[in-house]
Amino acid sequence: MSTDLYDVIVVGGGPAGLSAALVLGRCRRKVLVCDAGNPRNAASEAMHGFLSRDGVNPAEFLALAREEVKAYGVELRQETVMNAAGCSAGFDVELLDGPRFRARKLLLATGVVDRVPSLAGIEELYGKSVHHCPYCDGWEYADAAIAVYGRGASGTVLALRMKTWSKDIVLCSNGAAKLSAKEREQLKQHGIDVYEKRISRLEGTSGKLEQIVFEDGTCLPRRALFFSTGNVQRSKLPAAIGCTVTRKGQVKTSRGQRSSVKGVWVCGDAAEDTQYVIVAAAEGAKAAMGINQELQAEDQS
Repeated sequence: MSTDLYDVIVVGGGPAGLSAALVLGRCRRKVLVCDAGNPRNAASEAMHGFLSRDGVNPAEFLALAREEVKAYGVELRQETVMNAAGCSAGFDVELLDGPRFRARKLLLATGVVDRVPSLAGIEELYGKSVHHCPYCDGWEYADAAIAVYGRGASGTVLALRMKTWSKDIVLCSNGAAKLSAKEREQLKQHGIDVYEKRISRLEGTSGKLEQIVFEDGTCLPRRALFFSTGNVQRSKLPAAIGCTVTRKGQVKTSRGQRSSVKGVWVCGDAAEDTQYVIVAAAEGAKAAMGINQELQAEDQS
């Protein structure tokens, strides 16, 4: 066990975790950020919707953020946190390669992993012309031929929402679409055709989708595909610590990003709010302020 006691250990070094670290560093707190090095948007070429950083490469954004937080004495380790348990000082935190550290407070910014459809050819296209978030990437396909991959209510909702960016939207379900009569009628009213044929593969060049090839040999020209297949928590840590998880699998938080576990805050995509980079950064800053206020109260009691 390291003899050092950190004010805060941040688990996750994405926009949420680094934003929190920046605020905490400026509050002169002793902070350690542990990040496994697997950002959700690693496959993306550009990050959008972040004021003053719209269009920046995600890796470049993280590199800039790391340099900023290091200027305030924040320590960064590319490590996976395996476990955390309460102790007299706060929390004992165990890393994958063995070291253990201790912190007064714990901030989880562990993120989520998208359920990427299992389709031949998708790996070369994901993050370039196959996406999960229309707010992140929809503008780039304005008025283009777009396919939505999904089934049931979630597929219907995404297909209807994509009409904001283009009139040429189809829903591909790769088998039975599992649509109610009402959902089929909604899609029909908005000119969205439903393809329930099995998909053989996605074809494209240099990361750009060109067509969807079905098992019957027919092809559907498309410039982009947006999918609606959900995501899961990247880390088991929130549940292992005892944080309350919502029905949708997100960690439940209260005001200031507090979790149900005393001394633990959760921010970013892992928490129960909009999954968007600028929102994650804002949640990190909000959590950091709450953590610092609690530390101040303890220091002055």
